[in-house]
Amino acid sequence: MPFKKLHTHLKERLAILQIETPTPFQSKSIPVIKSGANVYCTASKGSGKTTTLILTTLHKLKCEAVGDSPRAVVIVENKEKALALYDEFLNYTKHTSLRVYVGYEQLHVDIQKSEIFEGIDILISTPIAMNKLLLLNGLNISQLKVFSVDAAEFLIQKSAYTALMSVTNSIDKCQFVIYSEKMHPILKRFESHFMEYSKIIAV
Repeated sequence: MPFKKLHTHLKERLAILQIETPTPFQSKSIPVIKSGANVYCTASKGSGKTTTLILTTLHKLKCEAVGDSPRAVVIVENKEKALALYDEFLNYTKHTSLRVYVGYEQLHVDIQKSEIFEGIDILISTPIAMNKLLLLNGLNISQLKVFSVDAAEFLIQKSAYTALMSVTNSIDKCQFVIYSEKMHPILKRFESHFMEYSKIIAV
């Protein structure tokens, strides 16, 4: 049972949220993601991908704040998706010291830089907004442990794809996890870049 081997805080939050049994996708994917491998996670809508992303990210960070630089990044398509995912993260980070921050193109980059400088653990951002932060030295990614892309189909857009490639080129060592409903050829292309030796979980 994947939930049994998660951080104690997460098991408590799952109990409060009345989530008792992992979905087939979660049973298959959580142990593989926890192993530290690069993973492509493909499963249909409603299979528990977003909850898996949150649980495995928080488990990796041991549910506590450390330092000032982000140790986890989650890339999403747009501001709406970023804010929605932020709300979902808050369901699980309650009563922890973890700091979750949301960045997107519509928020001035100088504001993002100064707020991130205060110290964050998890950055939820669009690829374009994150790339801009990196180009302006507004983000220290030396402590990054896990980099996830949620609902990655949007990367077929050229601007998003190019920005993501630029971002991942700046990252030295990190676990990458990509979540999507189907394995799109453009996602497969990442195998020769940052998704080396990746495993595929398909449900």
